[in-house]
Amino acid sequence: MQEVKFLSLFGDCLDKNLHSVFEYANITDISADIENRTLDMSVRFSRFTAKRDIAAANSSIKAYMRLNKMNYEYSYDPSLYGEGWLPYLAADLNNSFGAGKAFLDGAEYSADENGIKIRLRKNGKNILHNLGVEEHIIKLVRRLFDKQIGVQIISSVPEGAASEEQELKKMQAIENLKVRPVTAEEKASAPKKPKEKTYDDLPISLSNAKPVLGSFIKTKPKPIKDVTPEDGSAVIWGDVFAFNARETRDGKKNIITFNLTDYTSSYSAKIFGEKAVCKEILDKVKDGVTVMIRGSVTHDPYMRCYVIDTKAVMLIEKTEKEDTYPEKRVELHLHTNMSAMDGMSSAKSLVERAAKWGHKAIAITDHGVVQAFPEAMNTAAKAGIKIIYGMEAYFVDDTVTPDADPKTLKYYHQIIIAKNNVGLKNLYKLITASNLQYFKKKPRIPKSMLVNYREGLLLGSACEAGELYRAIVFGKSEEEIMKIAEFYDYLEIQPSGNNSFMIRSEREEYAHIKTVEDIENINRKIISIGDKLSKPVVATCDVHFLNEGDAIYREILMAGQGFSDASQQAPLFLRTTDEMLKEFAYLGEETAKEVVITNTNLIADMCEEIRPIPYGTFPPKIEGADEELTEICWRRTKEQYGDPLPELISNRLQKELNSIISNGFGVLYMIAQKLVKNSEEHGYYVGSRGSVGSSFVAHASGISEVNPLPPHYVCKKCKHSEFFTDGSVGSGFDLPPKNCPDCGIPMDRDGHDIPFETFLGFKGDKQPDIDLNFSGEYQFYAHRYTETLFGISHVFKAGTIGTLADKTAYGFVKKWLEERGKTVSRAEEDRLTRGCVGVKRTTGQHPGGMVVVPGDMEAEDFTPIQHPADDADKGLRTTHFDFHALHDTILKLDNLGHDVPTFYKHLEDLTGVSVMDADVCDPQVYKLLTSPEPLGVTREDIECETGTLSLPELGTPFVRQMLIESKPKNFSDMLQISGLSHGTDVWLGNAQELIKNGTCTISDVIGTRDSIMVYLMHKGLEPDMAFKIMEIVRKGNATKLLNETHFKAMKEHNVPQWYVDSCMKIKYMFPKAHAAAYVIAAMRLAWYKIYYPKEYYATYMTVRGEDLDTVAIMNGREAVKNCMKEIQAKGKEATAKEENMYVAMQVVNEMMARNVGFLPVDIYKSEASVYKIEDGKIRLPFLSMTGTGESAAKALAAARDDGQGEYMSIEELQQRSGVSKSVIETLKLSGALKGMPESSQMSLFGF
Repeated sequence: MQEVKFLSLFGDCLDKNLHSVFEYANITDISADIENRTLDMSVRFSRFTAKRDIAAANSSIKAYMRLNKMNYEYSYDPSLYGEGWLPYLAADLNNSFGAGKAFLDGAEYSADENGIKIRLRKNGKNILHNLGVEEHIIKLVRRLFDKQIGVQIISSVPEGAASEEQELKKMQAIENLKVRPVTAEEKASAPKKPKEKTYDDLPISLSNAKPVLGSFIKTKPKPIKDVTPEDGSAVIWGDVFAFNARETRDGKKNIITFNLTDYTSSYSAKIFGEKAVCKEILDKVKDGVTVMIRGSVTHDPYMRCYVIDTKAVMLIEKTEKEDTYPEKRVELHLHTNMSAMDGMSSAKSLVERAAKWGHKAIAITDHGVVQAFPEAMNTAAKAGIKIIYGMEAYFVDDTVTPDADPKTLKYYHQIIIAKNNVGLKNLYKLITASNLQYFKKKPRIPKSMLVNYREGLLLGSACEAGELYRAIVFGKSEEEIMKIAEFYDYLEIQPSGNNSFMIRSEREEYAHIKTVEDIENINRKIISIGDKLSKPVVATCDVHFLNEGDAIYREILMAGQGFSDASQQAPLFLRTTDEMLKEFAYLGEETAKEVVITNTNLIADMCEEIRPIPYGTFPPKIEGADEELTEICWRRTKEQYGDPLPELISNRLQKELNSIISNGFGVLYMIAQKLVKNSEEHGYYVGSRGSVGSSFVAHASGISEVNPLPPHYVCKKCKHSEFFTDGSVGSGFDLPPKNCPDCGIPMDRDGHDIPFETFLGFKGDKQPDIDLNFSGEYQFYAHRYTETLFGISHVFKAGTIGTLADKTAYGFVKKWLEERGKTVSRAEEDRLTRGCVGVKRTTGQHPGGMVVVPGDMEAEDFTPIQHPADDADKGLRTTHFDFHALHDTILKLDNLGHDVPTFYKHLEDLTGVSVMDADVCDPQVYKLLTSPEPLGVTREDIECETGTLSLPELGTPFVRQMLIESKPKNFSDMLQISGLSHGTDVWLGNAQELIKNGTCTISDVIGTRDSIMVYLMHKGLEPDMAFKIMEIVRKGNATKLLNETHFKAMKEHNVPQWYVDSCMKIKYMFPKAHAAAYVIAAMRLAWYKIYYPKEYYATYMTVRGEDLDTVAIMNGREAVKNCMKEIQAKGKEATAKEENMYVAMQVVNEMMARNVGFLPVDIYKSEASVYKIEDGKIRLPFLSMTGTGESAAKALAAARDDGQGEYMSIEELQQRSGVSKSVIETLKLSGALKGMPESSQMSLFGF
């Protein structure tokens, strides 16, 4: 709120003699609770005011307005801080610290901007410190003046003076003499300590409330749903979410925003204050914390919504629901957010709640899937609770009509629980079959198959959609009902509210169910059946969300899916034992206890403690893999470096091989080696990703082209080598050309100085990730070769689980609000969206991930198998679990498709020059990084300051700007650029500033994670210490985990302070090996771009398949520039397709500036998608035409080559190719059909 003159509101309430005092007072915040007649206000004075005057004003206002309570917080204008306030401070200290008064008497006070000094007349510094005087002053100044200051207390200790303890004892003795018994009259008249105010209707406790901004909030909070802009001010409580903090540009203040929800609604809060004032908020307040706040309701122009301009924040506790019954139930029917678009809560939240309530176990039974098992397992291990692993299956009885296709039969719900490991594997087998053989809208399990795999399983009758419940509701005979019930191991009943929809339903089969008692009678019937068959009956919640209030999230998603009764949500929340006993009280106390507690524990006790994913690692086996890897590495290394090998190389190779083989990783290397070798035999190079290039074994075996040895020369002929191990050279590619001193021929230059430890850890036992980039044209065959190596029954695509993301969830929320005509705050929209985020929507597959099961085991020893997105037509099979859950258990190969290997293949085919002969050390290539001059054009010609347009890693506007600012001169600098462009908080606000202010150059900044370890080792730090610091920094934990030992080690070895400061800012760092692989590829392609322009551009266009305006292209360069300007003029309104076209047309403009011309689309000469070089120019393919898809392009090429000769007419072209009329129109616009008649019909008189 805006400040208001105090007297304008309360002048009539005050005695006239107080008007002169409060003339200098402004109200900064005020709120009133009319119902309880309380008033809270904050007042700022521009003159010092005596406490007695403030107290007098308080009393006058309280009496005048007949208030029950008035809370009054005052402060001063910050400019008043200084010497003038010190008498008031001295009086405050004397009143507040009676025990220290003798020490403070006669003390000298002084103040400046840095703080307050108190020079004592005698001893007492330590005593006053223990009493908390300094902290009291700091808080007082912060409250009164909004300033953060220091306090220094100075003792004057003359010779022979008594100790502080002696002084204190003297004072205490004097005080004790004054003590006398309190009379009964005095005791009776003494004011009673007020009781703590409690709110019976709110789930919060103020017993441990702690203000972190402003004073203690005493006003009762208002429900957020009732807060309106007209209120002016508000006190609310809630859980914090979307907490965000940033500094102002001058770095002096903080801007803090967060949302609060009390689950009636949500509101945004904002704090703008001095950094010192905000420090405690930043330390204590975060997402999930419960707070109470006070402030004014105002419209924020920056956030564009109403917010609470917060003046006070208080940490409070939320009173959570507890399960207080002595004996606990066990929940046996529970859905997580892996029950697609139906369950709302994560396995983690549900398992943690059950453990907190003291339940000994909890079941996971999602609809047709078990994808929550890994999360439940990991949570239970920490929470100390047993998980009962199960599923609510879609069961079909195919035994009645054996000849019928199970996919056509009606399905029922059924609970299947694994009692032990045998049952778990059988459950997985059933799930695999339900997905691969019996899927039709739902994954169905036929009874005939279930009988065969029943060992180790418990079957429950499930909910109202179960076979038994339906038989009772639909009036089947007693004999039929009993036969159905006999098949199950236990029967299930649920709270009446779960099935109250039957009372509301207009369906004929529910016509006889009119009251809650009718539903209760069905439950009584099930209990009676259980008694007759001696089968336990259990009461379950059929949980779909954690808290009762979470039903709104399920309503939103169900409404979005078209459910007409979405707003009538059943109470499917997790209940306590007490709540369930009350639900079933109509059965009588003994029976209720039996179904709620006794029998649920009975079923839980029948289930063993099992793991859904086995503990340990299970790599596939290749006979003799270790020996083969060893032989290949030594042989290839000796071929490159000679025999005997230099000691540096043999030591590194032996060390790595020992680590790799002793930890069982040899087979992983051999699998990668075989995949790479197979691809190269088919003409496609393979690129490496991640840290694998840190391993010399990976290089020696042919997996990675990145050589991690120190920079060196080596002679191809005589194998003479020279190594640089002092850190003076960053990369062997930066060494100057040199002839072999023995042979006289130019030596090769290589080595990027990357330690092996960054790949497999300092002990060499870290699970390796060998990620490979195959050509997109060859990726399919790489996957097939993997199946050849290990067998099709042991190789699967890595499965993924697609959940609702923020944007999609927000769409559901907005639709729900619009359909119901509701308007809520932006914060409430955010809360509702977050409640829907994470719910499973579909499944998919990793683009290149292949999972390999060991040959002596089955997939179901680890995971069920399914089709991605339930699509059986494509024939793909994926792991049922998300591949991340299996990462440390079975092998996942990342056989990714990538453009660079495809570039290589096409460039070699077009030029006849091997990519290995492309000179990455060519000075022209490095000149290209900061100027287009090597291309034979100027900056003005191509409207770009570099020559890196279209080059992978180097062509984006962000990286081009980095190149201009950092001016890289060699390969090592380019490694820095690559690392900086992929890291987080390493360039912006970090390296960029260091380079701008001249602290260092691109060569010196921290660019990659490995460079930290190497740099520190060259500085003299022990390798182990250097490794630890690198690991801490690269993961963004420097501010938390770097300690004095680390700082001391760096300081002692002359590591500059700017380097340490830079480490503290980093959030994520890119591996040097990954950067090296990327930069090598980019520099090779740059070499082709300079020396083989036509071939380069034809390859670029073919591989990238860019969106082009072919009409503009054929109209010449000015038309191309106009096309670019039109897109540029649209600014942010340009579509993604237009933005992509702009990038492509930039490259076209550059081509034309270099006199590389185009030939138009020709129905007889153009290829489907390949940009073909013809007569020194590049022929446009069919795919280049706007709006022409891949299928249409292939159809046009196939029709031309179908052997029927030339087309007689446009009509015949369309008939033979089958393309749409829009494609024909595009061909016409491009001029490809010029002169061709529309129809093949001939007139009799046309001869």
